[in-house]
Parts: sequence; structure tokens; C-alpha cells
Amino acid sequence: MIDVAVLGAGLAGLAAARDLAAVGVDVIVLEARDRVGGRVEGVTLDDGRIVQAGGEVFGHGHEAYRELVGELGLAVEPSYVVEPGQMSWALYEGVYIGDELPWMTESERSDCARVERAFAELAATVDPEDPWSHPDFELLDAMSMGDWLRAQRAEPAVGRRYELASLSLSCDGPERTSLMAELRKHAALGGEEYYELERWEGLRVASGSASVAVEMARALGARVRLGAVVRRVDVAPGSVRLTLASGEEIVAEAVVCALPAGPLRELSITGVSDARLASLRCVRHALAAKVVLAYERSFWQDTGQNGLAESELLFGSTWPQSTGVLSLLVPPERFAAFLAAAPDVRDQAILHGVCELYGEGARTPLATLERAWGIDPYTRGYITSWAPGDLTRVGPLHGTHEPPLFVAGSDHWVAGYMEGAVRTGRAAAKAALRAGSTV
Repeated sequence: MIDVAVLGAGLAGLAAARDLAAVGVDVIVLEARDRVGGRVEGVTLDDGRIVQAGGEVFGHGHEAYRELVGELGLAVEPSYVVEPGQMSWALYEGVYIGDELPWMTESERSDCARVERAFAELAATVDPEDPWSHPDFELLDAMSMGDWLRAQRAEPAVGRRYELASLSLSCDGPERTSLMAELRKHAALGGEEYYELERWEGLRVASGSASVAVEMARALGARVRLGAVVRRVDVAPGSVRLTLASGEEIVAEAVVCALPAGPLRELSITGVSDARLASLRCVRHALAAKVVLAYERSFWQDTGQNGLAESELLFGSTWPQSTGVLSLLVPPERFAAFLAAAPDVRDQAILHGVCELYGEGARTPLATLERAWGIDPYTRGYITSWAPGDLTRVGPLHGTHEPPLFVAGSDHWVAGYMEGAVRTGRAAAKAALRAGSTV
């Protein structure tokens, strides 16, 4: 019998397995894909450059992720936030360039600042680790961001500003997002603005985020099994029986489930409480895609643009991943149109939009990479998405454990970022050790 089986070789599963193995626990990691990393992935282009097809950046407040990166001996550097030039805005009526919301009037910018102050003040009343304890929890969870903006009598341009922010982050829009979920997210890192890029996205691993997973897997060696699709988890006192798609069975004293919410719903689980299963299966993802365009150089800087944009086009945002490389996100509101189009048609739509932003130099990238994370069978989504009422539905069991079943993954943190994967993975390992499920 194995001590602990870990389901999923993303950042969460690998972080849990790494910590368990470090204290002598007999651990195995079962990964359905033919690679490690989950929603982080490094792809080598023909010219030798490695680009990131999944998660890339993190913030100064993401302490668990940065600590792990340091332990692995990987270097950290500033992200796109230090790139020279100004931000761009691709709106239906045209392109604007400027960091200070140049498409809004002075009055509208003033109202936006007023609304952001009110949002930050309300967020300060929320405990991100236990939002359910808030005296107005159910009311704030039932209310959408759109409802709240109307209650604040925000000017229409302010509502549009929040729509743009949602498109750029590829989360669901204000009408489909819980106010409490957004308050909880803000409370996790703070700040005076709705989403301060420096706080959330100001850093990156110099060798790429995928190298974090690769380094952990390298150290774990044969403990990581690729192509191992788990179909069934049967929990009993003191043991867990795992059934793989191949028919193979593995018995362990405990299991750390680090699967994303979508694939987790397809897993047959017995022997845990109905409340636990209901909580796990109420989590949802925003359906999104990522596109990477590689050029010889960062030509957008020639016109004083830094490569960072928010957009109402087929893609919701662009940002410079590295020299000559642009990342783009296709948000949930555009995802169906993205998938419905023939590949050459959607490629041309993407390039047309990038040309609108940065000029004809964007027309002929050296390489184009697409990852439709929303339909990837082992992911079925991008970041965690919280619709009005979702936090109520998952309840305070969210992110907790029911030994010998322990849960981990970015879905179980506040906002579904790489920080959450590492934070919960390491916490699950500690919980398993405390529970006495490992020797």
C-alpha cells in the first residue's frame, strides 16, 4: 500500500508531493496528460524561444509561490509592468493610447475613482479566508458586480470600465460575478484600485512559469506517472482505492486530489459525505483561451505602446510575455465565437485586432500558439469563476479536507491563480501529515 496518492501533476499536486516526499512519505503522482504542469505549459518555438501557453505571472503578495520558486533556485524578475510605453485600449469606436483611461472624460474618471474607493472600503470588511463569517455574506454573494455598480449610481462609462477589466482578465462579466467573490479577491492582496497590476501580476519566473513544475517533477522522478487517468476514487477508513482508466487499481492510505473543478466532476467518488461532494462540484471555471504571437522584436514600442491592452475585440487583453512575444486572452464572452470560427478565420480575426492596436507589423508573426483551455479535457476551464450565489453553494467546506481525502489546487484559493495552487498543495501535504494518514 502506498502512503499517499496525488491526483494531478499541476503546481498543486507537485507541490504537495514534493513536501510529502521530503519527509520520507511514499508518494505517487498520477497525471492524465503526457506532461506535467497542468495549466502552466512551456512550448519551445522553432527559433528556440520558450513561450508560456498557460499561467505566466504572479504578484508581490503571492508569498507561497515565490517561496517555492526560491527553494527551487529559480530566478524572479519584473513582469511586463516595467515595459516602456503606454497602455492601449481597443474599443468598438477605435483605439486609444494612454495609461490614464484616455477614452473617459475627466468627470467619468473621477466617478471611477469614487467607485473604486467604495469597493476597497467594503472589501476591507471581508476576511478572505472566511468570507462566510461576514454579517452580510448572503446578501453580498447574491448580488452581482453589476447590481452593486448600479446601486452605487456609477456612470455608464464606469460600468464599461469594469466590463473591460473582466474581458482583460478573462473572468465572467460583472452581471455574472458575485460581489462577495470580488470583495474576497481584493481583500486577499488589498490596494486602492479594483485590480492593481503590480500587486497581482508584477513578477514572473525568469525561466518561465512552466519551469517551476518541471523542476519539481524532475526531483520527484519515477514517483510521477504520466498518462495515468483516474476514473474512480473509493474512500474507506484508513485507505483509498483508485481505479484507473486502464483498469489498474492503486491502494493508498490517503489521497490528495489536485484536479481542476471540471475534470473532478467527472470522477466517481464514494465514501465521503454528500456535503463534501456537493461543495466540490459547485465550483466552476471561466471558459477561456490563450493565444501567443511571437515576432522578431517588440515593434509596438516604436509607437510608444508597451504591449499591454484591454480590448472589446475577439480577445480581451494583450501583454508582452517577453521580447517580441505577445500573450492574448480570449474571454468567456468571446469563447464561443472563437471556437465556432474555422481556425484560419479566427486567426485572421485575432491578427486583424492586433493590427488595429499595434499596426501592420503585427500581421505576420513568426509563430502562433493557441490553447483553448475551456475545452481541454483535463482542465475544462481557465481561472475559477464565482457567479452570484456560488460561494453560498460551496459553503465553508470549500478548501477544507475530509481525511483520508485531501483537496488542493488553485480552485480552492481565493482567485484561482498559481499562488493558490502552491498554497493549497503545500497545505494539503501538511494536513495529511497532521491527520496521521502518513508514516
